[in-house]
Amino acid sequence: MPTQIIHSLFDLWNEALLSGDAGKVAALYAPDAILLPTVSNKVRHSHEEIADYFAHFLLSKPNGKILESNVRTFGDLAINSGIYEFALSPENKPQTLIQARFTFAYRKTGEDWLIVEHHSSKMPE
Repeated sequence: MPTQIIHSLFDLWNEALLSGDAGKVAALYAPDAILLPTVSNKVRHSHEEIADYFAHFLLSKPNGKILESNVRTFGDLAINSGIYEFALSPENKPQTLIQARFTFAYRKTGEDWLIVEHHSSKMPE
């Protein structure tokens, strides 16, 4: 399994963020996915809850970039973890940058790789 495929899944996810469509982002998650989001204390357990989180997060017009990536594959499972940075540009406010640690766990379903677990937490410094 080329790690390049797993790396490209972040680009697909970031493009969904840039679309501003929370449903498009949620569609990249498996039906049984768990999201431990960056800027919410609530764990999300379903597409509805994941879409709800992103509906609010997308108001900041996030644009992500990976700073460090570590990909491991295990058959039909893959993990990408590291550090990413988001440029946030909320209406009428200056742009801010947030760095966070991330883990995406993917499961191959048919031809698609879907997110089954996504953990993101702001850097403590």
